[in-house]
Amino acid sequence: MNKIITIVPRWLPAFFMMVIIFIFSSQPSKDLPSFADWDYVIKKMGHSVGYGLLALSYLYFLGYDVKRVWLAWGMAVAFSAADEFHQSFVPGRHASITDVLVFDNLGALAALFLVYISRSVRWSR
Repeated sequence: MNKIITIVPRWLPAFFMMVIIFIFSSQPSKDLPSFADWDYVIKKMGHSVGYGLLALSYLYFLGYDVKRVWLAWGMAVAFSAADEFHQSFVPGRHASITDVLVFDNLGALAALFLVYISRSVRWSR
């Protein structure tokens, strides 16, 4: 029971991010906002930021360890692939391998890299 009490709070940020991503990807295309000339850039940056935060929340759940960085990244990319599949069933939306391999993947990698660098700098002091 004590283990569950310590695991649940550490899992909440990841669960929250997965719910937020799922809600956004469940919206039909006609219900999505348009950002005029910046639409593509803003939406793809949203992918990168969202999956960067998801990867960080996975790392928080797993406990920071250099070996677990890759697991957190893999979990974020796996969720991205599953969410793109889910999105293929939403009216007006489609699954995009580019979103998974470029925007979501690189967002997760960039966020984890920044944490790795910041931790490395702190440890060297």
